[in-house]
Amino acid sequence: MIRKVYAVYFSPAGSTGAVTSYISERIARDLGVPCEAIDFTLPGARTQKYDFTKEDLVVLGTPTYAGRIPNKALPFVQELFEGNGALGISLVTYGNRNFDSSLTELVEEMGRNGFRIFAAGAWICRHVFSDKIAAGRPDAEDHKKMDAFAEEAVRRIEGGLCSGCGTEEAQWKPPVIRGGEPVAPYYVPKGEDGLPAKFLKAKPLTDAAKCTNCGICAGVCPMGSISAENYSEVPGICIKCQACVVKCPEKAKYFDDAAFLSHVRMLEKNFTARNEPECYWS
Repeated sequence: MIRKVYAVYFSPAGSTGAVTSYISERIARDLGVPCEAIDFTLPGARTQKYDFTKEDLVVLGTPTYAGRIPNKALPFVQELFEGNGALGISLVTYGNRNFDSSLTELVEEMGRNGFRIFAAGAWICRHVFSDKIAAGRPDAEDHKKMDAFAEEAVRRIEGGLCSGCGTEEAQWKPPVIRGGEPVAPYYVPKGEDGLPAKFLKAKPLTDAAKCTNCGICAGVCPMGSISAENYSEVPGICIKCQACVVKCPEKAKYFDDAAFLSHVRMLEKNFTARNEPECYWS
């Protein structure tokens, strides 16, 4: 019997957290159990480990970066959460290009951590690089599909899945994503010319005329990389998550790296056609 649902997520720009929470809360409501959020986006939330039980359902969500779980978030997924036979649902979000291997990778990592994954889904959200790609996603149609996904999860749980149906964790068969394609190398971003766009070292800049020194940008950086003394300085690593750009109330943060902007234009040219969510079951 499931006694609690956990919505667990890494969500710098907020979309992954919103999707994970929506689905988790819908499942918890229909099961009549509480739902607790574990947001491990910021450094301060990654100082403890979490152990779950067979009476828990853990819905874990991450965004897709370059076709995979964000490489800087992967160690947190691997090290912070111990399933101990808890039921699990793997969720990824992506900005309409492709989720590539991210969902397969998340299902596999959660399985290694002792979760019994019985459902997985990839959901489209507005691309954090551009408001021209998947604008307004997830929209009303997406939420209908989230509702249907949650309803099916509840149906399976109430049908006896939560007791394992006699299947031990070692024999558990998780969902097969896209025919069982193996986890591929990270996607290489391309520019308008079709060649690799190298912007690994790009960092956000600050428009001094707009900045009010509120400090929000430093507070929302998942890597803790923006200086708390001078918000225009980024001495640490930047994962291009756009949290500082999206959450700055004055729109004072921006990127002007030529390779990065060329990649954005390439995405805007080639990946605006509507993609639909994909859902998988064990």
